[in-house]
Amino acid sequence: MALRQLDARTPVAPALTAATTQRAGQANPVFPLDLDWVHDARINTSAVERRVATLPKRRTVKKQWQVAWHLRAITCLDLTTLSGDDTPGRVHRLCAKARRPVRDDLLEALGAAKLPIHAAAVCVYPAMVEVAAEALAGSPVPVCSVATGFPAGLTPLAQRVAEVEAALAAGASEIDIVITRAHALTGNWPALYEEIRTFREACGEAHLKVILATGELSTLRNVARASRVAMLAGADFIKTSTGKEKANATLAVSLVMVRAIRDYFERTGVVVGFKPAGGISTARQAADWLALIKEELGPTWLRPELFRFGASSLLADLERQLEFHATGRYSATFRHPLV
Repeated sequence: MALRQLDARTPVAPALTAATTQRAGQANPVFPLDLDWVHDARINTSAVERRVATLPKRRTVKKQWQVAWHLRAITCLDLTTLSGDDTPGRVHRLCAKARRPVRDDLLEALGAAKLPIHAAAVCVYPAMVEVAAEALAGSPVPVCSVATGFPAGLTPLAQRVAEVEAALAAGASEIDIVITRAHALTGNWPALYEEIRTFREACGEAHLKVILATGELSTLRNVARASRVAMLAGADFIKTSTGKEKANATLAVSLVMVRAIRDYFERTGVVVGFKPAGGISTARQAADWLALIKEELGPTWLRPELFRFGASSLLADLERQLEFHATGRYSATFRHPLV
């Protein structure tokens, strides 16, 4: 029933369909830094605010289509544990949840028992990558590691590169790197470009997600310009936040970033994924981001290869909504523990 219906309501542009499949399993290319294009980014803040204010009111999804959106959101989740009290046992439990995020009886009741419902990835610190890789062996769920001095990114460059290499050697196939915010805040775009390009080279064919820490970039114009620089430097994904800033993912920031992705695709023919992270904790909020991606980039982007949620706490509310659809009753959150 569920997953196919999300895509069935809007036709997919053939050019986008071809582009999103042409680089499957490959790293995005690096292009020369075009400072004219970077500086050309202009943001009408009031227009952005008007657009995102109307977004939640533009679309109402009910009944089986709502189930489809909830299930799609689950398959786009990067389940994450980035705490100082992480233990191997905690990571093992998170990996078990990633492999089977929804109870079998609920999937059966919803007519989705045969669908491949699992999380998009498990994200941990480099020290826990080997544990996660062992726990996920034989499953389709990849291991993602934060790196490069997460979350501040202020350790020496050689040390940050070594952290990327260590995470890959331990079994990670995706790397979430953080940028030096000072480069964006001072307009030193060549330095930011060289930094990200260095991390791209260190990642090889591994998936590179570039965290812009948008809550610390001051302006939407800085967000747009940093997005363009990151994509030119070879990012496979651009990501809003570490989840550790005071301000994390917002619809306004997300709109600016996804339009940068659209502009980049039109300019280069290369597709880049998007990952909002931090502050998204309810199914209703998840629907807003799914609608944003569908309207701005098209339904082709609504799959884990090109869209992720960095929001582990979101899973509990999605499960509660699915249980309501299956039984007519809401369950307590503690019945859907993450770890």
